[in-house]
Amino acid sequence: MIATEKKTMKGIDCQHWINGKYVPTKNGKTFDNINPATEEVIGTVALGGAEEVNEAVVVAKKALKGEWGSLPLRKRSAILRKIGDLILERKDELAMLETLDTGKPLWMSKTIDIERAAFNFHFFADYMISAQDEAFHQDDIAIHYTKRKPLGVVGLINPWNLPLLLMTWKLAPALAAGNTVVMKPSEVTPMTATVLAEITKEAGLPDGVVNLVNGFGEAGAALSNNPDVSGIAFTGETVTGSAIMKASAPTLKKLSFELGGKNPNVIFADADLDDAVTTTIRSSFQNQGEVCLCGSRIYVERPIYEEFVAKLVAKTKKLKVGDPLDDTSNMGSVVSEEHFNKVLSYLELAKEEGGKFEVGGGKVEGIEKGFFIEPTIITGLGDNARCVREEIFGPVVTIQPFDTEEEVLEKVNDTNYGLSATVWTTNLKKAHTFAGKIEAGIVWINTWFLRDLRTPFGGMKHSGIGREGGHNSIEFYTETTNITVKL
Repeated sequence: MIATEKKTMKGIDCQHWINGKYVPTKNGKTFDNINPATEEVIGTVALGGAEEVNEAVVVAKKALKGEWGSLPLRKRSAILRKIGDLILERKDELAMLETLDTGKPLWMSKTIDIERAAFNFHFFADYMISAQDEAFHQDDIAIHYTKRKPLGVVGLINPWNLPLLLMTWKLAPALAAGNTVVMKPSEVTPMTATVLAEITKEAGLPDGVVNLVNGFGEAGAALSNNPDVSGIAFTGETVTGSAIMKASAPTLKKLSFELGGKNPNVIFADADLDDAVTTTIRSSFQNQGEVCLCGSRIYVERPIYEEFVAKLVAKTKKLKVGDPLDDTSNMGSVVSEEHFNKVLSYLELAKEEGGKFEVGGGKVEGIEKGFFIEPTIITGLGDNARCVREEIFGPVVTIQPFDTEEEVLEKVNDTNYGLSATVWTTNLKKAHTFAGKIEAGIVWINTWFLRDLRTPFGGMKHSGIGREGGHNSIEFYTETTNITVKL
């Protein structure tokens, strides 16, 4: 894990985007945007709050009644497809901005984040054309049919780990359903959302349909409690989701939350061991472990426990952590100094709890600047250890042995979270039966992070409210009227 010499590059200054143009904060305040791989200031960000959010909501509400509100579906679909095309045309620029903001490897930004962001628009552009409403013929008495309408002005509050990918995952279906939007990107990763707003206008979106306000918690709270915002779609940590729910309660707006996870990987003794090890490397350390779906609790059946640990450790030692602009780097830096310190605090806690570091365990040596953490595998922790129970959201996994299906199922479900899980076995009956007993929104069998955008995506318990994807997204971003015609 040797880092190469890091390059430096300037980002962009980020203003708000309201009514089809960039605007500064009314009081002129800004804050610095830091490259986590170099600790250098790469730009400034307008510091918005309630005043800017309320202005954006007024603009969005007006746009809902304008040209956008009467645009035929096929023309709306064509604009969405054009947005996806323009994202791909600007892929190199967007990938660089994403890497400068997040610290992730540039190759990952190009091949995963930006490609998927474009696909989100292409998918929902097509999906809305084929989406069907319900109709029921009630004997010879009446015909009942449904008509979908846009939800209204929707607030999109986004996290920092996959900034453009996750913003488009919400923006594309919101626009496909005919809504207008106020986006609030994470304060530490604002750049690609800023460019995205500009792209939507270039694609032909009328002014005021998409708006963006940068800032901290005040901006998010203003979106949540604004009575003219009909819904909030949020991806992020569970504590913030709870705060948004509380702020939104007086206005009874619709909520869609994809929250935290402490996801289990269960490897049975009859699994394809090499395949399980190779995929577990991805599910543990991709994007520096800063993925809500990462498998951070690994349970291995005892007959293969020692062999699995040895193979996983050997592959982990070959991972290269270093300059995100170096195509040979497997991992970059974590997103910020604050998050860097949080992850390191959990590593210290693991030592106190009696954990054994099979590999990693601290910051990467030999890099003077930047927030780089070693990929870390911890064994020897008990079920109640905080590093086993709490979401770390970094390149840190724990491994524990188990003896029976009943034992491991109890461990898997003994958590407040319920986002995803992965099961490894070549026994088809066992795979289906065990997966069906797991309390999680997504369960993968012999794979990880394989997605079809038509399928429901979301979590149980403290991992979220509602589902996204396919008709689930359309359900959230629309209101349905049932019309009955007496025969």
